[in-house]
Parts: sequence; C-alpha cells; structure tokens
Amino acid sequence: MAPFNPKDYDSGYYTKAALAGGICCSVTHAAVCPVDVVKTRIQLEPEKYNAGMVAGFRKVIAEEGAMALSTGIGATAIGYFIQGWFKFGGVEVFKIQAVKAMGEEKAFENRTAIYLGSAAGAEFIADCFLCPLEAARIRAVSNPEYGNGLVGVAGRLLREEGVLKGFYSGFGPILFKQIPYTMAKFAVQGLVAEKMYAGMGSSPEKCGTALNTGVSLGSGTIAGVVAAIISHPADTLLSKMNKAGAGGTGSIPSRMMNVTKEMGVVNLCMTGLGARCVMIGTLTALQFGIFDTVLRTLGASKFHFHDPKKH
Repeated sequence: MAPFNPKDYDSGYYTKAALAGGICCSVTHAAVCPVDVVKTRIQLEPEKYNAGMVAGFRKVIAEEGAMALSTGIGATAIGYFIQGWFKFGGVEVFKIQAVKAMGEEKAFENRTAIYLGSAAGAEFIADCFLCPLEAARIRAVSNPEYGNGLVGVAGRLLREEGVLKGFYSGFGPILFKQIPYTMAKFAVQGLVAEKMYAGMGSSPEKCGTALNTGVSLGSGTIAGVVAAIISHPADTLLSKMNKAGAGGTGSIPSRMMNVTKEMGVVNLCMTGLGARCVMIGTLTALQFGIFDTVLRTLGASKFHFHDPKKH
C-alpha cells in the first residue's frame, strides 16, 4: 500500500468531498422526509401519536392527506445539502490536516481522537447554517398552516420572532444533538469499516466498487444506530424547542430545562426512539454509500487511515 502523499489531497479533493457530502445528505434526508414528519409528530404530540410508527403514518394520511408527509421537504433538502457540504468536506479537511501535522504513524495511532475532533469541528460549522432551516422545517411540521413553503415559513418566523428566537432557539439543542451524533457516526463507521476490511484480509484499494459500497452500507448502518441512540434526547428537545410556546418565554437554557422537566428524562430519551433508529440507520448507511460513490465518480479516492508499518 502506498504511503500517505499530501499532494493527493488538495483543494480540488476537498471541494469534491464537500460536493459529495452535500449530495448524499440532501438526497437521503429528503428521501426519509415522510419518516421524519411522523417522528416529529410523535415527539411533539405523544398523547395523540401513541400507537407506533405505522399507526402514525396512517393517522397523518387520514387526517391531512398523503402530501402532509412531504411537509418541510424543501427546507430539508436545502438545509442538509449545506450541512453535508460543511460536514463531510470539513471532516476530510480536519482529519487530513491532522495527518499532515502529526505524521502518518502518530495519526494512525490516534485515529479515533482525530475522527472525533474532526467530526465535532465540522459539525459545529455546519450547524450554524443548518439551524435556521431546521427551525423552519419543524415549525412547518408542527403547524402545517403556518406558512406556504420554505420562504413563507421562514418569512413569518423572521417577522414575528426575529432572527435569534425564530431561527436559533434550537441552536443549543441542535449542537447537543448533532455534535455527539456526528462524532459517533464518523468514528464508529471508520472503525467498523476498518474491522470489516481486516476481517476480509483486504483494503479499500484492493476491493471492487460493489464490495467497497457494501462495506460503506454495512458500517454506516451500525454507525447510524449507535449515533441515533446517543443523540436522541437532544433530537426530541430540538423538536420541542422549535414548537411555538414550548418551555415558556424565558431564555433558551431555561426553556430547555422547562421542557426537560415537563417531559421527564425517560420520555426525552425514549419518545420516538424506534422510529429514529430505523430512519438514522438507513439514512447513515445510504449517506456513506452515496458519498463514496459520488466521490469515485468525481475521480477522487477517499482518504483512509493506514498503518504505515504495513506499507
């Protein structure tokens, strides 16, 4: 296996990685929008949607029509393209820069810490852009009559509540949700994929497209379920915080505490968890599969940590 060559990872590589990240996140989040609509309803109105995921689908369709399942799809597609651009692109930038700074051997020994740090930094940047669009999506799902489409919902939020309360009430919860989620997602996927290749006695460079895609999907599924469980309490809190009137009228931290007290810790951790594990497990697997496929299509080879002693 060839040693790490910094010249292989220039601005062109990072741009391709960012584009692949934007595409994979936008496509997958838009595809699971119906699941997300029902999951959000379960979190916001557990007393009404209390019979499971399938029953939740039936109730939404019966009361509002099938098109209600696509509520917020515009905000979802745009928001997660931007988020995926910064998240996947940022992770590649941060981890490769770490290898350049530390050297290949030391970086390999500390690869888990690099995965975690790279994911946390990239996700923080991405969430600054995602938060307003996620606020608009949740408001549209919780109140379908709030506005007409993304522009209508965002415009009304801005007029009635201003930038900070309207678009960034959920910034604390979204960081609390997304940063642990992304840290687990990238670290677990990277390490599980590494174990899968080791179990086959092979490496990405020696495997064909179909096998590499299979590894991406398998490791992505495991990573997605782990990440969903870790981040679920904050996901429920985020949904609640973006519902009008939730937690009272105080500061964002005090509203978060009020919502937590009202729901209880167990309900915060468990409400809608099954639906989210299905959604995030599927979504994460598809994201890594699409990311790797798009990156190859763009003519780039994804960076992988390698033990330099085995070159």
